[in-house]
Amino acid sequence: FSSILHFFHNSSSSSSSSSVMQKQFQTQQVLIPSSFFPTSNRPTYVSTINTTSFFLPQLFLHCSRNKYNIIRCSTKKDINEVLEEQEKKQKPRRPYPFHEIEPRWQRYWEENQTFRTLDEVDTTKPKYYILDMFPYPSGAGLHVGHPLGYTATDILARYKRMQGFNVLHPMGWDAFGLPAEQYAIQTGTHPKVTTIKNIERFRSQLKSLGFSYDWEREISTTEPQYYKWTQWIFLQLFKRGLAYQAEVPVNWCPALGTVLANEEVVDGVSERGGHPVIRKPMRQWMLKITAYADRLLEDLDGLDWPESIKEMQRNWIGRSEGAELKFCVLNLDGRERDIQFTVYTTRPDTIFGATYLVVAPEHPLLMSLVSDSQRKYVEEYTEVASRKSDLERTELQKEKSGVFSGSYAKNPANGEAIPIWVADYVLGSYGTGAIMAVPAHDSRDHDFAMKYDISICWVVNPNDESDSNFEEPYSGEGILINSSNAELGLDINGMLSKHAASKVIDWAESTGQGRRKHILVLKFERYFCLGDIVSLPESELPVILPELDDFTPTGTGEPPLAKAVSWVKTRDPVSGKPAARETSTMPQWAGSCWYYLRFMDPKNTEALVDKTKEMYWGPVDVYIGGAEHSVLHLLYARFWHKVLYDIGVVSTKEPFQCLINQGLILGEVEYTACRDADGKLVSPGSADVLTEYCQERVPEEKVMKSGDSFVLKENPSIRLIARAHKMSKSRGNVINPDDVVLEYGADSLRLYEMFMGPLRDSKTWSTGGIEGVHRFLGRTWRLVVGQPLPDGSFRDGTVATDDEPTLDQLRALHKCIGKASQLNSGFQ
Repeated sequence: FSSILHFFHNSSSSSSSSSVMQKQFQTQQVLIPSSFFPTSNRPTYVSTINTTSFFLPQLFLHCSRNKYNIIRCSTKKDINEVLEEQEKKQKPRRPYPFHEIEPRWQRYWEENQTFRTLDEVDTTKPKYYILDMFPYPSGAGLHVGHPLGYTATDILARYKRMQGFNVLHPMGWDAFGLPAEQYAIQTGTHPKVTTIKNIERFRSQLKSLGFSYDWEREISTTEPQYYKWTQWIFLQLFKRGLAYQAEVPVNWCPALGTVLANEEVVDGVSERGGHPVIRKPMRQWMLKITAYADRLLEDLDGLDWPESIKEMQRNWIGRSEGAELKFCVLNLDGRERDIQFTVYTTRPDTIFGATYLVVAPEHPLLMSLVSDSQRKYVEEYTEVASRKSDLERTELQKEKSGVFSGSYAKNPANGEAIPIWVADYVLGSYGTGAIMAVPAHDSRDHDFAMKYDISICWVVNPNDESDSNFEEPYSGEGILINSSNAELGLDINGMLSKHAASKVIDWAESTGQGRRKHILVLKFERYFCLGDIVSLPESELPVILPELDDFTPTGTGEPPLAKAVSWVKTRDPVSGKPAARETSTMPQWAGSCWYYLRFMDPKNTEALVDKTKEMYWGPVDVYIGGAEHSVLHLLYARFWHKVLYDIGVVSTKEPFQCLINQGLILGEVEYTACRDADGKLVSPGSADVLTEYCQERVPEEKVMKSGDSFVLKENPSIRLIARAHKMSKSRGNVINPDDVVLEYGADSLRLYEMFMGPLRDSKTWSTGGIEGVHRFLGRTWRLVVGQPLPDGSFRDGTVATDDEPTLDQLRALHKCIGKASQLNSGFQ
């Protein structure tokens, strides 16, 4: 199949000629498959020649990229010239030379700082502050979902610059966080090393995409010159009583060694790592965001935000007005004990309909009222409830659960004994941690009462008699019925709900049974552990974090910083007495609560931000990021901003005037076939097929579309499941933008993502789609510079003409400009 081939292709060549060549050049014989050469012109002997320059009469063998190529020439040429020609021929032909254009211009922009916004700008010109949500630089780098929002803001930034605006378009890194800590623990790599490496990778990727960021303003939350001001803001919160200590039940993750937010717990385990989470009382620092609940609610109305995001924030911020009412616990013979439950209710008019009480599993009085016969069951229930987050416990869709305490309380309005239950849908952090349950007029209470066979009493009749239905709960207002007790002096029968509620509160206050009350509550407070409080003077900031070799959890609840014993031991800078440093740190979100301000003045060592610069650049005009940050990040950034507004650091009431949530980019459509128990292919005609039958992936080349369905090419009667999934490493459907840029160029990636559909919608990635955009850019290039030369390269210059445009050309140009302006103004 193979043979040893000598240099000359004609076996009849004279031996003298061959010997002459062998004397002139050191030859080396190589084994080459005969099938390598065309059958009609297959040489007998060929060899490579170890030399850099020689004259060649007929042919030689050239090795390039481990492939042997026959090069023929009819004239004598230097081998370097021949090799150069061959290399040109081997270069892939491209629709346009993006591999030359993009790096050249990116270098130019960086060397000339084209997109830098000067520290001192002409403030007579209008400003436009465009900001992408702070990315966390993970080890995985960017995926193609990241450039979607970044490309949109880049287009807007360039557009506004051309309109004459001073544009602020920066980028930085939200680099503190649990992921870096966990990676450090798992690999033994110091988090500082990992973080720096990840930032470098992210920065390199973003620059390769040609975004017009002002890299001179780059910041990282891990740098002391940045977290100095995060510490400073915390001191301002503390001085104003907005940071305080309390012992509260928290989501404690022993494996991570940290307290988790409600949003970071899913199904009783940590969102990151899937570690068990328990509810555990701990001494915590808490931020009193409830003090700003009114303003956080009211100021939403003036923001250009998606209504769905506003509604999510309204739902998280509760503003309730009602009453606190007292229920006395009864002993076994029905007499009142010295234990009272105070419940908070927004519907005091329904007090006659309260047929049971519910207390939270973490209520401090719970164990004092549990009967001996029920103690075991209550303890088991509270232990299970301790592993759930507040979000899981209050989810409306979940089935309610509870356990009877074995005790009863007296309804103050009618004197009846009602059972006391323990249920996790009541939170210890809301109101008083206990509620009066009115199953006729609350859907949660109704579901619970039906499940545990608790009595139901209807006390509100709808104003519209046609709505009366004494089988389903009615939560609206109406006319009171079954609500009178002459002995206790309370009669609200026939009254409207609003008037009845006011009368019940007046009666409760006059008899000592309760009082009028309104509460402002958020469904979470942010917290982190600290010790006895002695605030440092601001001149001592920043408190530089020590370098640790052992950063694993302590297992005691103390943070890893507690291991830095020599750093922990210090002296009070005011009194000079021995003291211990605080070893707990603020969570990741603290750094991202104010970074938009630092971008305005990133090099300032004397203040968080210069007032003049803040007054010019604030607020952020357009803020783009994912909807998953609608509550945690945005709500706390707004809270911190309002505090800074009150102390005169900022001049605006809100940080982000316009918010846009970009949609997800899903992985390519995956096709799945189903097989029955006998291994036969079946169509997924029902939901049962998806659970009872085996599923297997089908390559796209074996699939075709038939009507509204996708079927197998070889058997069109078999329908397939076609679905796009969120990109994840576990599914293997992550698209790396580096690969796309290498093959198609950054402009192809950027343009394709803008062509996929409306920015706010979720979209499905398609490699075929980006190929089409790439060809479109090639046609556009050729329209400007002309057709490629025979060797695939393009001539310098363009086919532009100095002729005046025709009227039709001007119409087309201005129509294009008008359309682009319209789309940019509406951010379509």
